[in-house]
Amino acid sequence: MCYGRPVKGIMLFLAQVSILIYFITRGWRDIQGFFTLGTTKGDAWLGIEGDNSVVMLLMGIFAWIILAVFIALYRVNLKDVYQMQKRKEQGKRLLTFKEEAAQFLDKKFYMTVLVLPVIGVCIFNILPILFMILIAFTNYGGAVVPPELVDWVGFENFKKLVTLSQFAPTFFKILGWNLVWAVISTALNYFAGLGLALLLEKECVKGKAFWRAFPVLAYAIPGFITLMAFKFMFSYGGPVNQMIVANGGTAIGFLDLDAKWSARLIGLLVNCWISVPSIMLLATGNLANRDMSLYEAARIDGASRWKQFEKLTMPFMLFSTMPVLLGQFTGNFNNFGIFYFLRGGLYLDDYFLASDTDLLINWLYNLSIDNNYYCIGAAISLVIFLITSVISLAVYIKSPSYREEDTFQ
Repeated sequence: MCYGRPVKGIMLFLAQVSILIYFITRGWRDIQGFFTLGTTKGDAWLGIEGDNSVVMLLMGIFAWIILAVFIALYRVNLKDVYQMQKRKEQGKRLLTFKEEAAQFLDKKFYMTVLVLPVIGVCIFNILPILFMILIAFTNYGGAVVPPELVDWVGFENFKKLVTLSQFAPTFFKILGWNLVWAVISTALNYFAGLGLALLLEKECVKGKAFWRAFPVLAYAIPGFITLMAFKFMFSYGGPVNQMIVANGGTAIGFLDLDAKWSARLIGLLVNCWISVPSIMLLATGNLANRDMSLYEAARIDGASRWKQFEKLTMPFMLFSTMPVLLGQFTGNFNNFGIFYFLRGGLYLDDYFLASDTDLLINWLYNLSIDNNYYCIGAAISLVIFLITSVISLAVYIKSPSYREEDTFQ
């Protein structure tokens, strides 16, 4: 306002005053509730409404986000005034409000189009993620649900996962299988897709268009339909057992309670059936960009087909597809649908609310959705995030895509 820009000054003033009014009327109580999670327990018989700890946690997170917005807005205000001061000291003309507003449709148009997406991300992404993370540090779940008061317990839920006899044995067994599953399924899908792409490049293969389109049909069918179809195929009354019985054999329980490794193997093969077509299409596009003169030089030098694959094809493919490969690893690590549709609902005696084919994401679902162990489920989700992010980041940093960026340019 001192520099003769009243419209901008009034807008910033009203925005900051609105936030201050929010904090005076409610925001401060929401931040207090964030720390206390409620002090009055509800009682329907006595007509006491009480505090809802979950709502207080959610609104507390929202209040912290609004506080961050206020600080950012205040910083923008000071920065803008300082820039106006510098322009005046340098003898430059100050832009009018109309000229500055016009910049948001020209030089600063990116800021205009990002306003709504950023607001949406804050409401629909950041807020739920922060809520889920913080739930892992409370005792929310089981008998402790509103109107019972929830309380902060620190790292107690993580200690339960690794020490408590109820959770620890199941956690470590599922974690070990989850890592094995993620590595094997990612490698199997990747090399099967790459192998198909290389095979379809051969001149001796006839009808390449058909063979490229055929796997895509499996990819185009919704995944859960494919999984239900495979579950029926390997059931006692399915076609696989019918063929076994027709040839004089005995029906096999491929997905039974005691069918540990056969169920795991079927899961690997079904996941391969669903995922290989996308890898094949990706590999086909990347292989088309190879420098074939390198292969010609390798053949002249006497390199075998395997050496050409080892020294030329694989480094090029890993450089081009490492981010996708890491995405496949993360997706396989958190592949909820495979064993949920193939073998969901089974609880074994040696596992707590889980079976020997369940992944951490399946166990998380069983604990939180079916049995109200919300805090333990949130703790498991944080463990999943840490494992996948650390492994992905470590592999990517050591990969050619990061260390040898200019090699294939």
